[in-house]
Amino acid sequence: MTKLEKNNAFKVYDSKSETPMDKTTRVVRQMVDEETEQRQAKNSRLRNARLGREANTPPVTKDSAASKSRRIKAASAR
Repeated sequence: MTKLEKNNAFKVYDSKSETPMDKTTRVVRQMVDEETEQRQAKNSRLRNARLGREANTPPVTKDSAASKSRRIKAASAR
């Protein structure tokens, strides 16, 4: 009887090579992921700039908004 060893009990098959469709899918996913990262970085940068700008501007009071609307109404009545 032959001696079974761990190496010769099962045949070792090489993994299937990448098909052209698999390669295309991989490349497109990589491109989409890069675009997503760039978009998220841009959005966070713009969001931080907006929040910083809003934090530094004084709040608008109702008095100044009311006087402006009165001026507009008075000008349109003439």
